[in-house]
Amino acid sequence: MLGAVVTTSSMAVGSRCTWAEPGVGAVLTQHRTDPRLGPMILERLKGGSSPDAILADLEKADPNLRWRQLAVMAADGTAAFFNGAKILSVTKGRIGHNCVGVGNILRTTDVVDAMVETFEANEAQSLPERLMRAIEAGQAAGGELKQLKSAGLLVVHKESFPFVDLRVDLNSQPLVEMRFLWELYEPSADNYVVRAVDPDKAPGAG
Repeated sequence: MLGAVVTTSSMAVGSRCTWAEPGVGAVLTQHRTDPRLGPMILERLKGGSSPDAILADLEKADPNLRWRQLAVMAADGTAAFFNGAKILSVTKGRIGHNCVGVGNILRTTDVVDAMVETFEANEAQSLPERLMRAIEAGQAAGGELKQLKSAGLLVVHKESFPFVDLRVDLNSQPLVEMRFLWELYEPSADNYVVRAVDPDKAPGAG
């Protein structure tokens, strides 16, 4: 599985910042976000470029990248991040084992450390649960300076469609709401895949 989780102080973050493709990788593009970067980076990963090489090429070719923060995770476990020079808030990026965490407008850089270390410490859990625990740990470590308003959780697996794609577009406690949604969705997640690929074997009437 591959995926990404994100939360921020603006609305509808899940529709703008998270990108993932089965067998290819996952991308976060944030801070003065350019949604075009997600598909572009995934296409480069599919072509065999490494996360480091992709971000180095983008930095040379795109002057607007100085406004961006990016994180790239390839299916082979390699990762890279980029913090643009025009981002004036507290930022951090950190690569962990099979993960990469980034943040901006942070209260403290401990936020990113908490996310990466929590992800690594929960290896026995499913990927969506690990991502949820990681971002919850980041919030507990200080989170963002501004009030959070939205969140997104995206995970892909074997099929062309997402295994999980949950979004909180506007809420005063988006991570609390995302936890609620994930715990409702989790028991049915595998069944939704079966309904698509082998409906004769799907349990239930609907």
